[in-house]
Amino acid sequence: MKAVCWHGTEDVRVETVPDPTILNPRDAILKVSSTTICGSDLHIYDGFIPTMEPGDILGHEFMGEIVEVGSQVKRLKKGDRAVVSSAIGCGQCWYCHQQQWSLCDNSNPNTWMQEKIYGHGTGAIFGYSHAFGGYAGSFADYIRIPFADFTAIGVPKDIPDEKLLPISDAFPTGYMGADLCNIQPGEIVAVWGCGPVGQFAMRSAYLLGAERVIGIDRFPERLQLARDFAKAEIINYEEVDVIEALKEMTGGRGPDACIDAVGMEAHGTGPEGLFDKAKQAIRLETDRPHVLRQMMLACRKGGTLSIMGVYGGFVDKLPMGAAMNKALTFRMGQMFGPKYIPRILDHVLKGEVDPSAVLSHRLPLSETKQGFEMFKHKKDQCIKVMLQPD
Repeated sequence: MKAVCWHGTEDVRVETVPDPTILNPRDAILKVSSTTICGSDLHIYDGFIPTMEPGDILGHEFMGEIVEVGSQVKRLKKGDRAVVSSAIGCGQCWYCHQQQWSLCDNSNPNTWMQEKIYGHGTGAIFGYSHAFGGYAGSFADYIRIPFADFTAIGVPKDIPDEKLLPISDAFPTGYMGADLCNIQPGEIVAVWGCGPVGQFAMRSAYLLGAERVIGIDRFPERLQLARDFAKAEIINYEEVDVIEALKEMTGGRGPDACIDAVGMEAHGTGPEGLFDKAKQAIRLETDRPHVLRQMMLACRKGGTLSIMGVYGGFVDKLPMGAAMNKALTFRMGQMFGPKYIPRILDHVLKGEVDPSAVLSHRLPLSETKQGFEMFKHKKDQCIKVMLQPD
């Protein structure tokens, strides 16, 4: 089959690789109908995710048709259409029983790689380095789905891929970001980053009861989508001071909750931005925490910070004094796919949200390299690239 393989920073290639096979009776094989380039994939493309190996197949946001099932798969059968959670959970451990699927004790065979820097190992993620399991990703004709009864969620056959594909990862990530805010009626939520996850975080904040939502970005097309799709008020951080603007918009109080939908490659301005970029380049810090700093200063006293942008290691110069003295609550994590995907599917089937709004470009799998470049550099007003096997 054809697959997109990683070979180094900004080096991805379409290659012929062996077809996947059933390795465990709880596996299924899925024929990929659609997949997408996620912001987290950009972190790999840019060389910021360790434990990648040449030849690794990328991709973790996808859907398709089940073409083979193992003997112990009970909820799926050949011919079913499914959306697959990017986070892999076994369905049997304590964490899966708590609906904390990305913390699964059993899906990641390489937890030893994480324990020295994280203290414990987490669950696995498709196509996202060997530290997260080393599983082949979705930029391919076919993919093996471990723990298929829990990782793959059946969906109707009469809805276009475009309306369902984002519920694999981007939508549940944004939804979880809003859910972690414990939004109360009348509250104001600010979201840093108006990419796909940010758009879904803003829309989800309204679904969960927010009165006002504010989106923060610098690209006009993303800010316009935040206004049109997410129904948010907007701030262009290149035109105004974000913290002062948020104070003014909230009567001096600050947002009740702040969501980070950016992560480790946040774009900072001025000396602080140059400082982070230089330290990351020479590996004196692994992640650029510009958004975290702003959220800690902007959030109201007693408010909540929800962190859904991916961070991999260590950051520098966080204003922990502000966070502690303002009694801020921090909540974060890789998304709990099987917990949120059924809820989101219900919203989609009721016509309350059309996730296809974030898909700006469609390319064949053979043009994945062009898709990465377009997405990374925001060419042609790119917001999200949908890929389909040739």
